[in-house]
Amino acid sequence: MFPQLSDILTSSAAGIQQQQQGIGILLCDKQTDGGFLVHHFLSFYLKGGCKVCFLGLQQSFNHYNLVAQKLGVNLSAAKEKGQLVFFEGLRAALDILLDDKPDSTLQASSPLQFLSSPTASLRSLYEFVCTSLTETSETTWKFPVLIIDDLSVLLSLGVSTENILNFMQYCRATLCSKLQGNIVVLVHDTEDLGDDENDVVVKSLCYISDLILHAEALATGHCKDIHGQLKITHRTLSPTKTEKNVTDIFQYKIQDKNVAFFARGTSSAVL
Repeated sequence: MFPQLSDILTSSAAGIQQQQQGIGILLCDKQTDGGFLVHHFLSFYLKGGCKVCFLGLQQSFNHYNLVAQKLGVNLSAAKEKGQLVFFEGLRAALDILLDDKPDSTLQASSPLQFLSSPTASLRSLYEFVCTSLTETSETTWKFPVLIIDDLSVLLSLGVSTENILNFMQYCRATLCSKLQGNIVVLVHDTEDLGDDENDVVVKSLCYISDLILHAEALATGHCKDIHGQLKITHRTLSPTKTEKNVTDIFQYKIQDKNVAFFARGTSSAVL
């Protein structure tokens, strides 16, 4: 995890912190790569003793493991002791697409069985998540956490926005409400690119998320000392609360084993 980002989230006046239970955390990236946020939360929850189900739809397990080792976490060891359930979506999708038997056992049992039928729901993926996390023993691990990297891949695979949002609503009801766990999901913000389906997903997830971290490129263009801007929004979802949403804005620089954060305009590059 990135200590400075943890400090920022912990010290927020809004009171929504990453170690709280029963919350949804949305990660968005716009014209930049927000993968560093995924790596932060993955290492944070594993170090914190949580049971994690990770849906890796964007990269291979080796990629996540190499980055995690730089952050002091061994994903292979976490898998072996049962703390981490890692679903490698790229490999599973390839296996299904190369399977020339439509009614094979592989397609019937895979969490990605919807690939064989574009109109199919994500029920099999939801059941995989539930099976992975509902078997958590409270004496072994803390609360369960679902991390998805990234949800936009499902749109690319032909899944409808309706099925994606239904899947997220079911996951939130089970993980956040019933099991008092957390959900962390990354999705690309393509508002300026005219992708209406993706925009619907992003806006819908913003509406049901407690914490939103939005990474975006600098409006002024590339800078070697500042790699982007991060907006952190703490939302008030309860209708009985009168507090307004609180948004903090930071700039950041990605380093080899860390990410440095600073208030806008305070980087040494602009002073």
